[in-house]
Amino acid sequence: MTKVLVIDPKIAGMSGDMFVSSLLALTNSYDLMDEVILELEKLKSCNFFKVSVMDEKVNGISAKQLKIEIDEEKIKNPDELKEIIINTSKNLKLSEKGVRICENIINDLIEAEAKLHGEHFHLHEISSLDTVFDIVLPILILERSGFLTGKIYSTPPALGNGRISMDHGIISSPAPATLEILCKHEIKCSKVYSDFELLTPTGAAILSNVTDEFTDSYPEIVLLKTGYGAGTKRMEHIPNVLRLVEGKTNEKIIEKTVILETNIDDVSSEVLAYAVERLLNEGAPDVFITPVFGKKNRPSSMISVICPYHSHEQFARILIEETGTLGVRINHYDKIRAKRRMERLKITINKADFEIDVKISDLNGEIVNIKPEFEDLKKIARILDIPLRDVLRHANSKIKEIYDF
Repeated sequence: MTKVLVIDPKIAGMSGDMFVSSLLALTNSYDLMDEVILELEKLKSCNFFKVSVMDEKVNGISAKQLKIEIDEEKIKNPDELKEIIINTSKNLKLSEKGVRICENIINDLIEAEAKLHGEHFHLHEISSLDTVFDIVLPILILERSGFLTGKIYSTPPALGNGRISMDHGIISSPAPATLEILCKHEIKCSKVYSDFELLTPTGAAILSNVTDEFTDSYPEIVLLKTGYGAGTKRMEHIPNVLRLVEGKTNEKIIEKTVILETNIDDVSSEVLAYAVERLLNEGAPDVFITPVFGKKNRPSSMISVICPYHSHEQFARILIEETGTLGVRINHYDKIRAKRRMERLKITINKADFEIDVKISDLNGEIVNIKPEFEDLKKIARILDIPLRDVLRHANSKIKEIYDF
């Protein structure tokens, strides 16, 4: 079984608050919301942070709506906001994938602002800790609920109309930053008549980075549950809500996968190393270099990049930019992937208690592998000043005890 989430911003767009409230309606993850609030309250810039989740009727639909009260010192420096988001996500024990998604979301927002206002700019609309809350909490819920290891679909988002009041003045909807993010990810939008903004920059950035596939209609899945999050404004004939639908599919996870290849014989090892680093940082699942013989029997390096089909053009472009190669071979494959989920596990070593992530993989309902997160094991080894192998032995013993695997 594969866990599936459908995000439906075609109804009335999406904001960060609407995504959070709809996820809370779907999953009841109020404990995770409290964890995020506790982290925010530790920040020097936060004097008070309170979130109320209210039940609302929006054009006859029952939905959750957020009311956020904040006493804070605004964050004007983009690097400081990014650092807060990354540190908060790490403090909440998000996986590497979860942290990377949070970082990509704030990067999209910062890059959009930089393109509009120039390199040396101060944050305006996204300068509040509300932005940290809107980015980190939904990724935490998606990960702990198993959606990040399943598949996330989205319908084309509605943009809205009307005019928006910004720090620099009044402009027609959509906001310039929203358009920049949609252009970057080449996302199709849908049309809904309204006299105000429906898709916010934060909503666009989150949607762009959590969605695996955009679709005009719902995928063929077994529908299980719905959740609705309400916006603050109201329309006469259209409910201003974001709908989420949880589903499942019993089909094998077969992914369209591409292996990109190019042979290089005239680039230094330093340039090759940076190319690999950039490809991995941009989200390539796997990159490796193989020594080969090229033209005229020259010793060469073949760079191979394994990536999803939908993003192969992005990685091909990086290969060309970083190596100067004149061509990239594209090999298409189908890949059967085991379903994966992350769980937290408590272990005790030398009378000290720790929590680690374990990755559980199953195929057709049968567990095929359980593996501890090595970044967590390395931290414990450093803290206790003991060999990593000793920590691994304790972790595997606990896995055997809990899961009998």
